[in-house]
Amino acid sequence: MPNAFTGLFLAALLAATATRLWLAQRQIRHVIAHRAAVPASFADSIPLHAHQKAADYTAAKTRLGMIDVLIGAAVLLGFTLGGLTQWLADAWSALFAPGSIAHGTALLLSILLLQGLIGLPTTLYRTFGIESRFGFNRMTLRLFIIDLLKHTAVAIALGVPLLLAVLWLMDKMGEYWWLYVWILWVGYSLVLMMVYPAFIMPLFNKFTPISEGELAQRIQRLLERCGFKSSGLYLMDGSKRSSHGNAFFTGFGAAKRIVLFDTLVSRLEPPEVEAVLAHELGHYRLHHIAKAMALSAAVSFAVLWVLGQLIDQAWFYQGLGVHTPSNAAALVLFLMVLPEFLFFVQPLTSRYSRKREFEADAYATSHASAAELVRALVKLYQDNAATLTPDPLHSAFYDSHPPAAIRIARLGK
Repeated sequence: MPNAFTGLFLAALLAATATRLWLAQRQIRHVIAHRAAVPASFADSIPLHAHQKAADYTAAKTRLGMIDVLIGAAVLLGFTLGGLTQWLADAWSALFAPGSIAHGTALLLSILLLQGLIGLPTTLYRTFGIESRFGFNRMTLRLFIIDLLKHTAVAIALGVPLLLAVLWLMDKMGEYWWLYVWILWVGYSLVLMMVYPAFIMPLFNKFTPISEGELAQRIQRLLERCGFKSSGLYLMDGSKRSSHGNAFFTGFGAAKRIVLFDTLVSRLEPPEVEAVLAHELGHYRLHHIAKAMALSAAVSFAVLWVLGQLIDQAWFYQGLGVHTPSNAAALVLFLMVLPEFLFFVQPLTSRYSRKREFEADAYATSHASAAELVRALVKLYQDNAATLTPDPLHSAFYDSHPPAAIRIARLGK
């Protein structure tokens, strides 16, 4: 039976969905309104046709995002008030004892499978429609299917044991089960950070060590200046899936790797790559990674505590369309509805992320050339068709990196 919590959930869902759609419309209107002219600060470096391509690309992605928002809201309603979670729980009761770990595992996996299948059409259109139309996609349908199967296999191999452990702890650890689950989650995340670079990523991409040439020498000198040690510098064959360029660090402790996309190396000069890596090194040297991990651990602690208070409340299940409470049902309902209640916190997390990007830029300019970093960023904006004129409010909500004009202006100082 619906209750007061049903109304609260519907209000949160309506507010979050309406705001997402409103922000998307603002972004499209703002980008298209500034499509006709390159911003003055980029007039000498970005041609008009590239600026217009970025505007059209941004608008196309945002329109598809609006469809994703509507589908996501409909799916959430279907799994909750539409009764689909309860129906699946009843269906699995024919094979497994209700409330058992086997029953909970089957329920959760079936929900994840259905969500994946529902999201597959928009993923296909994003890859073979939008990305292909704007010249970024290099993935074949065969590779897409292989990737999908690999991702599914990895998710099962890594996720199912974790899921079984979580459900066991929820069943056996009494009132403070959430604390044991939190300890498990933090430990699992740390281990995954160490094993992912060496064992998981090579399943999807080829990593070739870079040990010779001007680029390798520049990066080695940069690492020495910054006092940074890694397990190696690698070139990743990102071009087999996309023409977008990127660079990143992965791993933890002694397993840290520096990874450059081959598309990035082919477009940037060695001094520019050095400046981009100096920025990424800034995140490590300024302890942004450790702080992010600590923040994630704190948030997960709070989230699990809240779930610990809700798990025995009948109104929580009934308000979301479930009349047979269980640990698995509590877990999946909570994780599905939580983003709607936390949506309006997103500008704070985005602002915090942009602040860290400014700090990493400042670190980069103290260990590499600011001018080279500016040139590299301009090339990346153009090559990745990143809009130079985002809507300010949309950017405040979603952008983890500062808008291009603000970032370049600060680097110029």
